[in-house]
Amino acid sequence: MGKRKKSYKASGKVYGKYWGGGEGIYEAREYESDTLEELEDKINKDVKTGAIDGGMGYEEVLGAYMIIDIITDIEIDGKIFSNVKIEKRFYGKLTDKQKDFLGFGEFEEFGEFGDDEDM
Repeated sequence: MGKRKKSYKASGKVYGKYWGGGEGIYEAREYESDTLEELEDKINKDVKTGAIDGGMGYEEVLGAYMIIDIITDIEIDGKIFSNVKIEKRFYGKLTDKQKDFLGFGEFEEFGEFGDDEDM
């Protein structure tokens, strides 16, 4: 078997309280690391400090929904082959309703997309 190397990347959305009222989502910063533990430490730290929001400037960051790419590179006969496994994770203190909104769930309370009855 060839040489293996794992790396981790994360991207996603931040959920927070806007200045002046209301709540919503914004792009999260992107993260990279050689270990999952280090990646999650960076994400958790930035959720706590508010730095995860990539410049939006929430009054308070409540949490984040991140897509984690687990990349395994294997070198065989001088060629590199990559496998990517994807995991979706929530960070911070979010209610189930906020997780549903942030994770683009069923939107039961709001109606589903394409439902013309609410328009």
